[in-house]
Amino acid sequence: MRRLRATIVVVLALVVLAAAQRRRRDPLTPEESDQLREVAPEPEKKLKLYVTFAQARLVAIEQMRKDPKLAADRGQRLHDLLEDFTNIIDEMDTNISDYAAQRLDLRKALKVVIEGDTDFQLKLRTLKDASSAPEVAKEAKDYEFVLTDATEAVDSDLDDSRAVLEKQNAAFEAAKEQAKKKK
Repeated sequence: MRRLRATIVVVLALVVLAAAQRRRRDPLTPEESDQLREVAPEPEKKLKLYVTFAQARLVAIEQMRKDPKLAADRGQRLHDLLEDFTNIIDEMDTNISDYAAQRLDLRKALKVVIEGDTDFQLKLRTLKDASSAPEVAKEAKDYEFVLTDATEAVDSDLDDSRAVLEKQNAAFEAAKEQAKKKK
């Protein structure tokens, strides 16, 4: 009897896991994926592309919010775009951590990331403020949670990027001083 219960629990867990994996869709278009593959060995270009892709999602959100023709099911579509945006930010943050662990020079790219994240914070805050308006309150319920996730992802990425940039600036400054001492 115990083994039967254990087997049932395992089977149910596998079914739930498989369903969750099927539901997850790629936040990138095929063209964007191709662009990332082309610049895979170049971290600076790759990080800049992630910023561009994230910006594109926020532009699409803004256009959708302004166009009355897109009112039908807008809340769910905004939810999906915000989810894609968050996944892109999370992937960018993972790449920054991986590249920093490899001690690659990310200083130029991190400046672009930090500028992008700062802009993203403003746009997300504007969206949050606008979502409290009575005329959009119902559709805002569809994306309220994922908007919070997106904001937290950007905040985290910004903090991580600033920390990595600070470490890299200090390391390169120390190396420069070390080189001067050798001369």
